[in-house]
Amino acid sequence: MKRKNLYLILIMLLLPTIIFCDILVPMDSVQTDHLKAYGLVYWTLKNYDKPCEWLLNYRDGSFLIPDTNEIRGKAGLLGVKIEVVSPEKTLRIFETINENNMERVILEKAPKVAVYTPMGNYLQGSKYDPLEPWDDAVILALEYAEIPYDKIYDRGVLAGKLDKYDWVHLHHEDFTGQYGKFYRNYRNAYWYKKRVAWTKKEANELGFESVQKFKAGVALKIREYVMNGGFIFAMCSACDTIDIALSAIDIDIIPSEIDNTPIDLDYQSKLNYDRCFAFKNFKLIHDVNIYEFSNIDVSNYFNPKQSHKEDFILFEFSAKQDPVPTMLTQSHKKVVTGFFGQTTSFKDSLLKDDIITLGTVLEGGRVKYIHGNKGKGTFTFYGGHDPEDYSHYVGDPPTNLSLFKNSPGYRLILNNILFPAAKKKKKKT
Repeated sequence: MKRKNLYLILIMLLLPTIIFCDILVPMDSVQTDHLKAYGLVYWTLKNYDKPCEWLLNYRDGSFLIPDTNEIRGKAGLLGVKIEVVSPEKTLRIFETINENNMERVILEKAPKVAVYTPMGNYLQGSKYDPLEPWDDAVILALEYAEIPYDKIYDRGVLAGKLDKYDWVHLHHEDFTGQYGKFYRNYRNAYWYKKRVAWTKKEANELGFESVQKFKAGVALKIREYVMNGGFIFAMCSACDTIDIALSAIDIDIIPSEIDNTPIDLDYQSKLNYDRCFAFKNFKLIHDVNIYEFSNIDVSNYFNPKQSHKEDFILFEFSAKQDPVPTMLTQSHKKVVTGFFGQTTSFKDSLLKDDIITLGTVLEGGRVKYIHGNKGKGTFTFYGGHDPEDYSHYVGDPPTNLSLFKNSPGYRLILNNILFPAAKKKKKKT
């Protein structure tokens, strides 16, 4: 009996260690699949009523999640490297974090995600006929990481459906009503004509007198969503065109070749930058034959071989004092390979004073990655179209992310998706 009691005591002493082990998801160079690691954390948040922790700056932004056989199995299926750590090891990790420029951030719940995109919204016969001949980096990242999302477009936005979501991505989009300024090269292309016809039909059915006013109405609804506490993430032309659209409410900025009405010759002096998210004092480019919306963007298309000039460096922030920008810049590489888009980078002199620069182009004078607050919500803008396709052209096939499992450029996208899951700190009174 004594020996039996001794075994029971030993089991009781060991039991807490077994129960309270954690899984560390390392995000440094040892990680086999950085992108699907985010999917593992998201899946854990969604399926377990337990918080996870984002260990900012610890091993390049690793995660601490509950230890169960099911989670271990899921990590194996995803091909994500994990490390099971004892309570003693966890305490040592916490001590390291306390003593360095690191921080623990609690992730409470899996955010509900939507992508603002026309993909899959246009029905042609019995099959979906895409309105645009290109893919979207965020959709590629979400699907590769196995993070669920909904698609929403103009009708849903105008109907107030954004409020259902914690985080919304703005797909490569032209909110100005100029159909992406593809007029010169693609006005006779099937996809361009289809997009023009479809958008005009939508504007008319929804009671807008022009496509410009239609898209401006959508931009205002997105702004309202952010003001009320929403999170948006935009890439490429969505970044600058939403601000252009907001600045030009009720001002005709569209060339007559596109909308058959004369442009307001005094449009520049009438722009209202106060409504904009990130940019100020920009100048519009109204020439229908120039593939630029304004001087916000800096895209040096004439030097594609000098790819290093597009590389950008991530800023390092104080994890304890500035956890939000620290979250958004977690990466195993501080210098990220650059990539083009219709909007590649932003002229830094045109940023509003309260905008936080997260990543700046090495060549100087322009930034790639920015963040800011608007009302109760936040926005993040990321220049370029595809982090692993340096010069993505119309009609190019989608990037196969299984070939880029450790992409730092795509990792920045996924930082933003987990950002709304973070527990909000109460402000001191």
